[in-house]
Amino acid sequence: MNLLIVLTSQAEIPSTKAQTGWYLPELAHPFYTLKDKIKLTISSPQGGQAPLDPTSIKLFHDDEEAQAFLKDHQDVWMRTLPLREIVGRVHDFDAIFYIGGHGPMFDLPSNKHSLALLQSFAAEKKPIAAVCHGPAALLNATAPSGIPLLSGAEVTGFADEEEEATGMVEAMPFSLQQRLELVSGGGYLRSSRAWDEKVVVSCAAGTGSVLITGQNPRSARGVALEILKALKVA
Repeated sequence: MNLLIVLTSQAEIPSTKAQTGWYLPELAHPFYTLKDKIKLTISSPQGGQAPLDPTSIKLFHDDEEAQAFLKDHQDVWMRTLPLREIVGRVHDFDAIFYIGGHGPMFDLPSNKHSLALLQSFAAEKKPIAAVCHGPAALLNATAPSGIPLLSGAEVTGFADEEEEATGMVEAMPFSLQQRLELVSGGGYLRSSRAWDEKVVVSCAAGTGSVLITGQNPRSARGVALEILKALKVA
């Protein structure tokens, strides 16, 4: 089994010039959950070093697993494969997983290679997963029939209330919660309290692909566990 993990290549918030990227625990926790069970292939739009959001390092300085990952596994994100080299190789992978952080809000929704991959994964009925801001990558994706991949699906992602707490609302190009609600046709779900774990398992529109989404950093491990279930890996 081989899981394709996609990280952002966006290193800066355009309006503020603040550093951004992917979010540390959203890769660290799934990494330790998955690494001994399936092969992990790490990619990003540009390839090479995928930018790690420095804020996530500070906020999770007491998270032993995240800090161990930061110390011991830098090679995971330092040499990512560019997405353009992955397109056409969907048969090499069994599922795809988008990691969050604020970076994906800017480079993944319209990345042509990512969108092509998603359509191919859907065509082959392979699981599609994303966590926190990672579901932004799914917003413009379509099934082979041309309908939105999220149409009629239940889905989650970083909630407006959580975005407000980060102070990043004005810096974001759109509200992820509102856009997921719109594209899915009212299928957005969230936890009863901000920051609580929420993992939603649904089906990508008209494809048979299992769709797995997590709301926030606390949901990352749960998404990884659902990926293993979808792949029938004990």
